[in-house]
Amino acid sequence: MKRDRYEICFVPGAGEDLDAVCNVDMWVTFADGNRWSGTVFTLDEVQRLMGRWKDTGECLDGSYFWCWDGLIVREAGIPAMVRVIDDLVVTCDYKGVLRSLGPEDDQDS
Repeated sequence: MKRDRYEICFVPGAGEDLDAVCNVDMWVTFADGNRWSGTVFTLDEVQRLMGRWKDTGECLDGSYFWCWDGLIVREAGIPAMVRVIDDLVVTCDYKGVLRSLGPEDDQDS
């Protein structure tokens, strides 16, 4: 999704319905080349993962969920996630929510 000062890139699974995405890696690249990354989950997806981990024993049998650059949103789908990312950029809250990847490498150097 291209914006005036930045671009949001999502990496959904092949063939995934973009209006139903509930767990997706993404990054924001600003006009100056600085990049910020995150993984966006819906509340329902976090609940589903914790339920599965209860059976697999991960995260103390699903007792907790954590992700270093995780962002939990209420609604599924790329359009809903774009609205959240846009708000994080406008408020500058992305600096506390997403992970800084630094400047984009110059492929010509």
